[in-house]
Amino acid sequence: MAIAVTSNYAGKAAGFYISAALRQANSMEYLTMIENIKFKSNIQKMDATSMVQDASCNVNLAGTLTMTEAVLEPKNLMVQSDLCSKTLLESWEALQMRAGAGAPPPASFEDYVISYIGEIIADSTEASIWGGNNATAGEFTGFVQGAVGRLVVDATVVDVVNQGGAGVAYDAANIIANLDACVAAIPSAVYMKEDLHIYMSPKTYRIYLGVQAAAGYQQLYNMNGDFLPMFNGIKLAVCTGMNNDVLVAAERSNLFFGTDLISDSATINLLDLSQIDGSSNIRLLSRYSGGVQVGIGSDVVLVS
Repeated sequence: MAIAVTSNYAGKAAGFYISAALRQANSMEYLTMIENIKFKSNIQKMDATSMVQDASCNVNLAGTLTMTEAVLEPKNLMVQSDLCSKTLLESWEALQMRAGAGAPPPASFEDYVISYIGEIIADSTEASIWGGNNATAGEFTGFVQGAVGRLVVDATVVDVVNQGGAGVAYDAANIIANLDACVAAIPSAVYMKEDLHIYMSPKTYRIYLGVQAAAGYQQLYNMNGDFLPMFNGIKLAVCTGMNNDVLVAAERSNLFFGTDLISDSATINLLDLSQIDGSSNIRLLSRYSGGVQVGIGSDVVLVS
């Protein structure tokens, strides 16, 4: 069975597919996404002090309103690769044959190839959100990477030391102490916010569950689909790209991911090379952008 695929999408058309790809990244559920950043976006932060006063008949200006800005500047990225159409076609046909066993397969071979690009973009984006570095090709600077992470370089972020000791990996002996220290450092103004989460890696979450299960909390080793992971009343956000041995407490509305989904810089191209060089390859080309930024650093806790 021979299938020729040559398609070009740009701007809003490509944005539809790229948006779907980016949203496959696990962490997107716990971030605020800004979709249409052409070059950079200023995230405005306001801080008011002594603004409210007793009423009177006279004008009595009081208090201060300070506005600062955090800049979110997505990095331009791309995917370029040649893949054997025979291999992709075999995978697509296999999905078609077992469609009744689960979710329906992509309606066309073209959709299947685009979904393949989507998985590549999603996996790379998830890794960069937390551990990326602009200086590394194919990455944008994430929240907690080494000495360059957005939360690491922000002097206003509430820093908490690893309770097991500097550089010590999380384990059953220190995970609760680290979580307790994280919760204790959350600013009072943030503590009761509905979108407050403690962000952690799957490894850290697994250690926490193991400790709780060992303590006899049956719901933690006999969970169902309605189980909501929490610690001391605060929801846990388990992010597959999160660095190990790090905890972040923040509001979803205070952690931002930015991209551009409507300009012509967002593209997806599928090129059938059989008509060009006689090979059986499909060339995958995609251009998109991504980056993260924190809004108000003083409302975020970083345990590292």
